[in-house]
Amino acid sequence: MSDTAATAVRRLIREARFGALGTLEDGGAPYASLVAVATDDAGRPTFLISRLARHTRNIARDPRISLLVSAAGVADPMNSPRASLLGRIAPAGDDARPRFLARHPDASGYADFADFAFYRMEVEEAHLVEGFGRIVDVAGTKLLTDWSAAADLKAAAEGVIAHMNSDHADAVALYATRLLGAPDGDWRMLAIDPEGCELALGDRVRRLDFAETCTNSAAVRKELVRLVGEARRDNPASI
Repeated sequence: MSDTAATAVRRLIREARFGALGTLEDGGAPYASLVAVATDDAGRPTFLISRLARHTRNIARDPRISLLVSAAGVADPMNSPRASLLGRIAPAGDDARPRFLARHPDASGYADFADFAFYRMEVEEAHLVEGFGRIVDVAGTKLLTDWSAAADLKAAAEGVIAHMNSDHADAVALYATRLLGAPDGDWRMLAIDPEGCELALGDRVRRLDFAETCTNSAAVRKELVRLVGEARRDNPASI
């Protein structure tokens, strides 16, 4: 399994807003449902689901699940990257709520309902299909972002995101349009971690990977300046 395959799966998960959730019915029959998806800070898929839903009743009996995520906005879904994730579901940590609502702001209208709760998926394996003949299995451990040496960045992340969105929206737009080939628009930074960041425009989410791991705010600032320079193909702008 190559690092390229793991990177492709991480990108699909980080950019996903919806996916097909597979659970097991009483008796073992498979049941599929469409769910909204986000990620926790380590890159695990997260969900906000009601215990009244059929899939939630299923996971109460058996936590084994699958999740299908695919590249969004493509002309030919059958010839575009997608990944089937296999693993188990469990209640999510405290970081799931703000990250989920940042990606799905309309969910704030029901996130506090008594029957709703946040869950996360522990991915044990991913089955990546990138097109005909390009099929790879990826271990779940290869998909997690390591924060063990990045306490400084974790503490500063919210401020970095707010600063970029309020003071450097032009740079965020350059990242999306020049580096990721996304359409013009009011792009905003959605999340940041030691390996990269997510950018959002309406219902689009794009992942921008850093050239190297950044464990503190100074390293992130340096990388964001470098990326502006790369996007402009000129001297880096001041951030």
